[in-house]
Amino acid sequence: MYNAQELVQRIKSQAKQQNILIRDMLSECDLSINAISQISNKKGLSSFSLARIADYLDCSVDYLLGRTDNPEVNK
Repeated sequence: MYNAQELVQRIKSQAKQQNILIRDMLSECDLSINAISQISNKKGLSSFSLARIADYLDCSVDYLLGRTDNPEVNK
């Protein structure tokens, strides 16, 4: 099963590596400032929202979900 904390950590790590502020990313993705805490509280995130975050961070959804350790998107 997927780990919500790992998902949050991977999002934060990718954002930090790219010098992106979480609040700016969420705003650009049309997501609530509470989106990250909702993931942490295991309320989940829609697949579309997760895809928007992955696209913004230029990484794969599979990477954010912990299904691979390779953040690169297969193009």
